[in-house]
Amino acid sequence: MSTRAAAPTRREQILNEAARLFAERGFHGVGVDEIGAAVGISGPGLYRHFAGKDAMLAELLVGISERLLTGGRHRVAEAAGDPGSVLASLIDGHIDFALDDRALITVHDRELDRLRDADRKLVRQLQRQYVELWVEVVRELHPDVPQAEVRICVHAVFGLLNSTPHLGPLGREATESLLRRVAHGAFGALSG
Repeated sequence: MSTRAAAPTRREQILNEAARLFAERGFHGVGVDEIGAAVGISGPGLYRHFAGKDAMLAELLVGISERLLTGGRHRVAEAAGDPGSVLASLIDGHIDFALDDRALITVHDRELDRLRDADRKLVRQLQRQYVELWVEVVRELHPDVPQAEVRICVHAVFGLLNSTPHLGPLGREATESLLRRVAHGAFGALSG
């Protein structure tokens, strides 16, 4: 299951361009006129879709957190009963996100503190739920490992997978394969 929709709406086009521009030049380095020009509408035309740049940033960061959590829950439901298959599916889904949404990873890393408190708290709440979803699955595979250790491992794997904005040009297939092996290796280390 991919984290992307097939045919983006105008609103999604605006968000995609905003993410790309924010990742390239930072939130404060981009104006609404530039975002509008990137999607072929006037800057003021963006206000039909968003209240402003702050609203775009909030929707980007809350939106990706919601998509990851929803996608993770869907993957858990699809492979119910087999924790190894569930973990493999979660890893594949997060790799898709990490390769397809590199700009959002960069924007999150740089701009999360620019969100209003309520939006930042919502992002953090969704992220905690996503982490705990993984922790539950990994604990099924490694029931003797303390929960705190499993949680640290999950965060470490996210760090590895979310490093994609910093990776060189290895090619998608080779990068997917490497990230998959590294993630499974990290979780396998819990047995050692």
